Amino acid sequence: MAKTGRIGVGIIGASPDRGWAASAHIPALRALPTYELRALSTSRRESAEAASRQFGVPLAFDNAAELVARPEVDLVVVSVKVPTHRELVTAALHAGKDVYCEWPLGNGLAEAEELAALARARGVRAIVGLQARAAPAVRYVRDLIASGFVGEVLSTSLVATGGAWGDTIDGFNTYLLDERNGATLLTIPFGHTVDALCWSLGEFQEVSATLATRRSVVRLAGTNETRPQTAPDQVAVSGVLTSGAVASIHYRGGVSRGTNLLWEINGTEGDLVLTGGSGHLQMAAPTLSGGNGKEKFGPLTLPERYVAAPGAPEGSAFNVAQAYAQFAEDPTSVPSFDDAVVRHRMIEAIREAARTGQRQRL
Repeated sequence: MAKTGRIGVGIIGASPDRGWAASAHIPALRALPTYELRALSTSRRESAEAASRQFGVPLAFDNAAELVARPEVDLVVVSVKVPTHRELVTAALHAGKDVYCEWPLGNGLAEAEELAALARARGVRAIVGLQARAAPAVRYVRDLIASGFVGEVLSTSLVATGGAWGDTIDGFNTYLLDERNGATLLTIPFGHTVDALCWSLGEFQEVSATLATRRSVVRLAGTNETRPQTAPDQVAVSGVLTSGAVASIHYRGGVSRGTNLLWEINGTEGDLVLTGGSGHLQMAAPTLSGGNGKEKFGPLTLPERYVAAPGAPEGSAFNVAQAYAQFAEDPTSVPSFDDAVVRHRMIEAIREAARTGQRQRL
């Protein structure tokens, strides 16, 4: 860390036009005085220079190797498409840098295990962007469950939509349609949200699953062109948590005219319900309601102590800022690469359950 005491950040993948770095990471970091954005890199010199001007970042590179080598950079943020995570995270780890990598950590379980092992060997702090855990409502739910608000959890059910993987797709997102790229309805919105569910209620001990691609062809937004889709646009998972609670989750591609996020937790003494307009819980600010034998069911007020970064902008940056604030306070409070491996392993079990039609134990 530099003498200023601020954490110097370098972002790989900070496009000036669009992308998660521009919409989430940069606004989040600007809201946190603990951090300073010192460097960025893109794949082209022109875009790197444009991003440098747009975001006011002094150091701009057209390759990641130069960024990770800079002494001003304490924390490397990898915010690029999933297929390139392994190469870029590996370079940052070998440079001895702390790393924040977007979820999914790798393109499949094997890559995630490799990166987690390397992070342990290098002795650096490596975190994964499963920021739904940092959402204030999710943190509050976890504590309510632990305090016995609903009594013993009997079951939980969740139905949500993915936004993408519907009947149309933007041109820059077409890579989401190819299952081989590792960025699918199963890995992204389902993966983020089920991670928050498991963090709150406990892991699955067994799963059954159905994966289906109901739209094999989708239309390119604003055109009459179509593109093939091999990624599942329907994900249905059921199983039993380690506590014995029964769980059911259904994710649908596209956007519903009705329900886009409904998560219920039912217990012997009460119930909790989270609702929202997006099935991406990592980007959402859901409404929380609850009730039990002592409290009539209705909206629950979120205590201020669950907001780690009160000044964070609303929208995509909000939960990312919460995660950054927690990391600065206590690096062990945010999901690590080892936590990412647990989630990747679960996703592989879901794929196997769907492929074989047989229940899988975790």
